[in-house]
Amino acid sequence: MPRYAIYFVPPAVTEFFRFGSAVLGYDCYTGGSIERPSVLNAEPGLWDQLTAEPRRYGFHATPKAPFHLSLSCTEAQLVSAVHSFAGLGHVIPVLAPVVRMLSGFAAILPEAASPAVDDLAGKCTTIFDAFRAPMSPQERARRVAAGLNQSQVANLDRWGYPYLFADFRFHMTLTGKVVMDRRDDVRDTLRRALRRACKDHALAIERLSLMRQDDDNSSFRVIEQATLRPAR
Repeated sequence: MPRYAIYFVPPAVTEFFRFGSAVLGYDCYTGGSIERPSVLNAEPGLWDQLTAEPRRYGFHATPKAPFHLSLSCTEAQLVSAVHSFAGLGHVIPVLAPVVRMLSGFAAILPEAASPAVDDLAGKCTTIFDAFRAPMSPQERARRVAAGLNQSQVANLDRWGYPYLFADFRFHMTLTGKVVMDRRDDVRDTLRRALRRACKDHALAIERLSLMRQDDDNSSFRVIEQATLRPAR
């Protein structure tokens, strides 16, 4: 069965998407591989290894984590719900993006906390949960074995994902886990690459992308996009 997710993916024509997808080596709009930035070419084997896990998800942030569709719902209904939600009217978060290490991996994070983006993610978590099939016992056991606190286990059991609400942090993953003695080098290299590609431009979270992963061996791809209607 396919999995779906509701992500923020920058528009394909933007420097942010070109930067992030080039680091990962994967374009989640086309489903194709792309060449990495020249600044990463010194150690291609290292970057292949570091991006192997996040590559299959594409360059994104996660308002609603991957889920199997409930048997009582259809993809067409989910598409319609995404557009209806986007049209409700939202505060459009605008972030200053920076590269930081987060739990041992490199990611783009907001320079400062953004209540607007936290609120958007919380709404996506709750509203679209009606489309989520129940989590399997195997998936729950795998998640719990990763070492979750009490709040995260409660989120997992209620919403199918542990890192929500107070445990949510907006981020756009660029690598998998990096060994301790390489973390500063990896972070600094990605900071230089981001600055070169995107200058000091802000990042507006102005759309949602509905993603689909056809099976466990496939990568996520954008199948629908909805522009958020600004609140009046």
